[in-house]
Amino acid sequence: MDEEPALRRELAVTLLADIDGLIEQLAADICAHNARYASGSPVSHEDLRLTLRGNMELALSEFGGMRADQDRFEAVAADNGRLRAEQGMPLATVLQAYRRGGRVLWQAMADWMRERSPAQQRLVGDMAGAVWETIDRFSSAMADAYRLRTLELQHREASRRGALFEALLDGRAGDPAVATAAATALGVPLQARYTVVVIAQDTHDPSSPPDPSPSLEARGLWSYWRPREGTVAGLVRLRPDGLETLEEVLLAQRVCRSGISPSFENLADAAQGVRLARRALDTLRPGSGQVARLEDRLMHAALGAEPEIADRLTVHYLGGVLHAGAEREVLLDTLRVWLDAGCSAPAAAAALFCHRNTILNRIGRIAELSGWPSDSGEARLGWALALRALELGH
Repeated sequence: MDEEPALRRELAVTLLADIDGLIEQLAADICAHNARYASGSPVSHEDLRLTLRGNMELALSEFGGMRADQDRFEAVAADNGRLRAEQGMPLATVLQAYRRGGRVLWQAMADWMRERSPAQQRLVGDMAGAVWETIDRFSSAMADAYRLRTLELQHREASRRGALFEALLDGRAGDPAVATAAATALGVPLQARYTVVVIAQDTHDPSSPPDPSPSLEARGLWSYWRPREGTVAGLVRLRPDGLETLEEVLLAQRVCRSGISPSFENLADAAQGVRLARRALDTLRPGSGQVARLEDRLMHAALGAEPEIADRLTVHYLGGVLHAGAEREVLLDTLRVWLDAGCSAPAAAAALFCHRNTILNRIGRIAELSGWPSDSGEARLGWALALRALELGH
């Protein structure tokens, strides 16, 4: 076995002397077995040959025991791995090229060994093990660096996407360059049908923000979500029935409460969308688990924007009813149903499973306590607004 190191060195020196022919053979073999390398993109044919030369010189030097720098072997492999990760070459494809390189290298060595004496040919098994050990070490160092660089790139891209998403919601997409960069980073067009959703975070577990994206994706809706200011904001690209689907998914998620903006056609309008979604959210009581579309709760949103006015409006139109003790809730429920029924006593009675005269008596009692006649248009409008202000907690 003492003869093996010398034989390995002689073999390595012989192959290094014909490195150009070996590189051409290896490059042709890799391209013949892999369409990505054959295409020349993203790895050009010149890049491939330069990389193969560096790798092969190091591998043969390692195999022949001729390395001067013990760290260079792993360093070059790691550089290759990082470069291929940055170029977007799949790791499996790169590893396949390394295996092809090992195969070609071993074939060249086996051809050379056939010319040796029988005693030396008996060393072929040990030589094969040394070849593949060298290839495995090189492949492992490359793959480790590839995976680490991929994680770094993913983190950088995630940070960039997040920053551009925040730029959208902060209103900086008025700059066309920002809007275009955000669309590219998010992978969506500038012009499409979008909406913004704002979800209240669970105050008991703020470390686990809701993420409806998997459920939305399963229903065919693209979305992107980020925690911000005690909420989670999401941009959703809509299909024709998208709002209904979106509402269903949010309700099924059992989140605290959610506000949905009106849809918009330009990504640059996302800042307005987040403001309007927040206004919709604020029309719901904390912990209600409800989902509010702004367009369905415009009066609530208008009242919520002026809480002092809403308080005064409630007292002005319903003051006496609010202090009616045990009568209060039944009177307010009856008033709500009566107004929703177009002020029809028979329709309200049917909805509440009582006699129409019961409805008329209750409405009369409301008029008495509030000081507003039930046939007054202003009273009916004031009562409707006051009821919505009460839903907001005013």
